[in-house]
Amino acid sequence: MDKLNEILGSISGVLWGIPLIVLIVGSGIYLTIRVGVLQLRLLPTALRLVFSKKHATDAEGDISQFQALTTALAATVGTGNIVGVATAVILGGPGAIFWMWFSAFFGMATKYSEAILAVRFRVKDSKGQMAGGPMYYLEHGLKQKWLAVLFALFGVLASFGIGNGTQSNSVAGVVNSTFKIDPWITGIILTIFVGLVILGGIQSIGKVTAVFVPVMAIFYLASGLIIIIMNITAVPEAFMTIIKMAFSGEAAAGGAIGAAIRYGVARGVFSNEAGLGSAPIAAAAAKTDLPGRQALISMTQVFFDTFLICSITGLTIVMSGVYTNPKLEANAVTTQAFGHFLGSWGPIVVAIGLIFFASSTILGWAYYGEKCFQYLFKNPFALLIYRIIFVGFVFIGATIPLDIVWTFSDVANGLMAIPNLIGLIGLSGIVVFETKRIKAKLKEEKEEKLNNKAEQSAKA
Repeated sequence: MDKLNEILGSISGVLWGIPLIVLIVGSGIYLTIRVGVLQLRLLPTALRLVFSKKHATDAEGDISQFQALTTALAATVGTGNIVGVATAVILGGPGAIFWMWFSAFFGMATKYSEAILAVRFRVKDSKGQMAGGPMYYLEHGLKQKWLAVLFALFGVLASFGIGNGTQSNSVAGVVNSTFKIDPWITGIILTIFVGLVILGGIQSIGKVTAVFVPVMAIFYLASGLIIIIMNITAVPEAFMTIIKMAFSGEAAAGGAIGAAIRYGVARGVFSNEAGLGSAPIAAAAAKTDLPGRQALISMTQVFFDTFLICSITGLTIVMSGVYTNPKLEANAVTTQAFGHFLGSWGPIVVAIGLIFFASSTILGWAYYGEKCFQYLFKNPFALLIYRIIFVGFVFIGATIPLDIVWTFSDVANGLMAIPNLIGLIGLSGIVVFETKRIKAKLKEEKEEKLNNKAEQSAKA
């Protein structure tokens, strides 16, 4: 295991070096420019669309726009928001949080572009269900099937890492430390739960996540906000510490700024998944009239994940100061930080939050992985085979060393990102075209709404 972890660590070190970080952030900057900083100007509109009661019900698709968002959020909001942030702070110092924010801002444009292409190039499979994502826009849009195959292969591998092993491993660890329950027991319970839900396919997953995601997000955010409000005077200092160390490298591994950037971007991408190409697989299943409408909704995933949930975790860790204890492992840092402010309730809050986050992430990634698997293997039994292996790995992930799981996930994430980002850059012209369409449609709807109000006022 030590040798395997060493090999994976070497691969991860090379993969997550300057070239990939430049590619991920650079792609986000390039797309931000091409769509006119849309993530800033249309964020209020995107949030209104998320919480609007009017969603397309008669458009093509398998699940509602909200269910597509919650499925993607379920896969996105997971251990990365709790353990991932802690790992970034331990290895990169508090400054890593700044680089998470930095990459997330541009990542919103990336996520938006992914969703546009996913809906634009989606197809119907043999069962009449929507299938989309990078493998389809790489094949049908960019006309590079070999890149599509590579992405699908890496997507299957990643589903067992970022979407499975890290989640069950982290849950087993925190449940064991908080409630003294053996990992194998947690593994069995998680395995049964996941198996029952994913047998129902995307409709079942969508219904569960539509309930799971709002509950878990509100619970965790409320707990974090209580800490921040109770210690509001410490918040400015925490922000200053984050910004100062982002450029000084102080408290980072090796005392280098590069460590803060590397782990901030890597763990940020692990958490919000912007650029990986995973979330558009769920976006492709949404009932929507225009690719841009679902893309705006999908864009908010990064906002909710990084700017809200990750920020709560990061600020709590920095304010507590527990990250300076070299004896603490990543999965214990957030627990200790919440315990520092909430006493005995702190570990319970983190444990419950992690259980919800990780369980829902496994469900979301089960869908991502099976779509990639189906793309590679057209045999009708392929889906059943994948689901059996995936469910079995939930138990395995709960009982293997955490370091190996995280390192494997970093490698798989990096491999997924490369073909996806190539596709995004190559098809950015289509993203711009669809952006013009949705802007025109939104303007038309706004004018229609104003005219209706004027007519009602005139009649009154």
